Amino acid sequence: MATAIEGLFTALGDPTRLRIVELLRGGPRRAGALAECFDSSVPTVSRHLRVLRRAGVLDVGGTEDDARARVYRLRPEPFVALQAWVDQVQAHWRDQLTSFAEYAEHAAGSSTSAPRGESDPSHPIIHQQGDRS
Repeated sequence: MATAIEGLFTALGDPTRLRIVELLRGGPRRAGALAECFDSSVPTVSRHLRVLRRAGVLDVGGTEDDARARVYRLRPEPFVALQAWVDQVQAHWRDQLTSFAEYAEHAAGSSTSAPRGESDPSHPIIHQQGDRS
């Protein structure tokens, strides 16, 4: 999955390709209609479309009227995989921040008592002092 996500990030990392994806969110478009949205040449936009297609972001096909026309549409699968990856990252950081919040609350609650080490039997200094006896 990491390789697919890396490929997706690479494909979407270019501003022109990201803009193409944004345009296709509105629905399928012909290659020529996409090219008209950019100041770049048609071959340049075609190269960007090829990168997106190879990354699995786009499907290309014809229309009912003209099978030769190249109509591009977004594929949902890479974005589902991206969402799953984002969910995993969010869960990781949510767990980390929850653990930190619990630690901070515990530390704040114990700061009103004796300094750590003077009364905390789990503190390593206490164990070292106890070992000397």
